[in-house]
Amino acid sequence: MAQLERLLKMAEDELTEYSTDARKIEKLRRKIGLSVSVAEQRQVKEALLAIKQSSNMISQIVEEQRQAAALPFWGIAGLGLLFGISLNQPIGLLAAIFGSVLAFRIQKWGWGLQARSLLLQTLEDIEARIAQPNK
Repeated sequence: MAQLERLLKMAEDELTEYSTDARKIEKLRRKIGLSVSVAEQRQVKEALLAIKQSSNMISQIVEEQRQAAALPFWGIAGLGLLFGISLNQPIGLLAAIFGSVLAFRIQKWGWGLQARSLLLQTLEDIEARIAQPNK
C-alpha cells in the first residue's frame, strides 16, 4: 500500500521536529487533509489498526521507550570497543559491531512504531473533527 508508506514518511518527518504531540498532529492533519481523500484515509486507518492488533508486548515497549530499549546494546558496543582496543581482542570488536547494529535497528524499529502511532492518532483526530465540525 503505497499511500500508507507515503503517510508514514510524512509522520516520520514530523517526528524529527521538536514540538508537542498535539502540534505534530495538527501539522500532519493539514498535510493529510490536503493530499489524501477521506476514503483513502479510512483504508490507511484500517491497515494501521490491523497492524496494531498484531503487535506484542515487546513492540509496545520499543514504541514507548525505544532509546531505553536500545541502551543495553549501546553499552555492549561501547564495552566491546573498549576491550577490543585496550586488550587487543578481536572478539571485543565483534561485540562492538554487533551491539551497534542491534541498537541502531531497535531505535529504527521504535521510530517506525512511533510514526505509525502518530499517524493513527492523526487519522482519529481527523475523523473526530469530521464527526463534530463545530470544533
